[in-house]
Amino acid sequence: MCGIFAAFKHEDVHRYKPKALQLSKRIRHRGPDWSGNAVKNSTIFVHERLAIVGLDSGAQPITSPDENYMLCVNGEIYNHIQLREECPDYQFKTLSDCEPIIPMYLKHDIDAPKYLDGMFAWTLYDAKQDRIVAARDPIGITTLYMGRSSASPKTVYFASELKCLTDDCDTITAFPPGHVYDSKTDKITRYFTPDWLDEKRIPSTPIDYLAIRHSLEKAVRKRLMAEVPFGVLLSGGLDSSLIAAIAARETAKATNDVEPSTYDNKARHLAGVDDEGNLHTAGWTSLHSFAIGLPNAPDLQAARKVAKFIGSTHHEHTFTLQEGLDALDDVIYHLETYDVTTIRASTPMFLLSRKIKAQGVKMVLSGEGSDEIFGGYLYFAQAPSAAEFHTESVQRVKNLHLADCLRANKSTMAWGLEARVPFLDREFLQLCMNIDPSEKMIRPKEGRIEKYILRKAFDTTDEPETKPYLPEEILWRQKEQFSDGVGYSWIDSLKDTAEAVISDEMFANPKAEWGTDIPTTKEAYWYRLKFDGLFPQKTVADTVMRWVPKADWGCAEDPSGRYAQIHEKHID
Repeated sequence: MCGIFAAFKHEDVHRYKPKALQLSKRIRHRGPDWSGNAVKNSTIFVHERLAIVGLDSGAQPITSPDENYMLCVNGEIYNHIQLREECPDYQFKTLSDCEPIIPMYLKHDIDAPKYLDGMFAWTLYDAKQDRIVAARDPIGITTLYMGRSSASPKTVYFASELKCLTDDCDTITAFPPGHVYDSKTDKITRYFTPDWLDEKRIPSTPIDYLAIRHSLEKAVRKRLMAEVPFGVLLSGGLDSSLIAAIAARETAKATNDVEPSTYDNKARHLAGVDDEGNLHTAGWTSLHSFAIGLPNAPDLQAARKVAKFIGSTHHEHTFTLQEGLDALDDVIYHLETYDVTTIRASTPMFLLSRKIKAQGVKMVLSGEGSDEIFGGYLYFAQAPSAAEFHTESVQRVKNLHLADCLRANKSTMAWGLEARVPFLDREFLQLCMNIDPSEKMIRPKEGRIEKYILRKAFDTTDEPETKPYLPEEILWRQKEQFSDGVGYSWIDSLKDTAEAVISDEMFANPKAEWGTDIPTTKEAYWYRLKFDGLFPQKTVADTVMRWVPKADWGCAEDPSGRYAQIHEKHID
């Protein structure tokens, strides 16, 4: 992960350059390793680098050998070795996993993103045509914003975070996932078109438990591509525990004593794969896991059990309620949202990321996406039918870029830490979003709790020759949303503080400029005031989506899992 800033067709780009460098500096937390910039014609690219792959030669912007093409990328391209092999005539200048985007553009034009397997946001400038192309990964794991100014309507701006655009742009939008922008037509079009995106199409594919297991294992394996020490975020819940268990197995199989000279080429070595396809990790010989919570939080207790079971080197961190409250302004500044559930969950993740970075880690695996794919949120138990269950699941996946992906990306990147999310692997999504939704429905009376089919896929009870992935009590542990699992008193303290800060009179008189987007709780009102103080520009709020359960299913408005009727500690 890195930070990018671009201005296309600026009327005085050379005079603008000092300001562009200052605007990009606002996201240097995303790329603390190096800063680069390049100017061609009336376009400027600025890049803040976090080096994970191609440490010695992957500085950006990357230019083609003939200097006609300029590229800025935030993300990771997992199939870059394959793409290099498909472009034997292209003279690569670096070992960066991102450089193959240029020859892909030369071969496929704006269809280039279709061939990329990874998480990414990028801008590419074609000097021959005075053209810019920008793209974002299929789900929106990596953040990207686009802005325009009425004072300079021909100029188009792009940035990893919207805080880079607030000075110059009076219109800012979150760049849609799975789309590509082409300045030649001045249009954004969808390139990612899997069948499951149609939420009205209800799939009927039977369940294949081994296919789910093998697909997730493959997704984790490809995300261990790194030249730096990495780890896993381990909450002790099902999703992060499965990712940790798989990563521990893959790390144990890795060979760390092989010199790069024994590989066919250094690029293959840096990709983390040897000639036989075996993983080669860098830095550590065992997996490191990281957890956070209030003292004796449910997640901390569960994470300890998992770490002991999978043999990871475990790092447990705690925070106090006051430390969490003190961090709220910084959290909202980095997240650029006022959504209640995102802020609740992001605060401990933000605090943990700082601790992880201080321990020398630059990349972690995380478990985002599973709840959307499998209907794991407890309110899904109130789905009236399999069809509605599936429709809600698809909508949640489509909105991940405004919710959990935004949280994971910005909470970690606030400290220059990259989060990779195996559950959102393109192949895994294609498999699991096409499963008959009746297999996913929550039916506690039948023993089918939330995410039953995912749990069952990794249940080795009937496979005596296979080592269990997780302790049974973790594999079948009830869903806890992260903001609950770090300690129930965390959300309670947020509500109590908001009650003390926001008077009844204030709450009864929301700001006129909020329009119909009026906070319905004092906690939400409090966050909105903080957000407005940090981002006073009116159009910035258009990039925010509020995450709430389905009201028409009779669900409580509060997103905490404890408000779901089937939660073990249900709140009325």
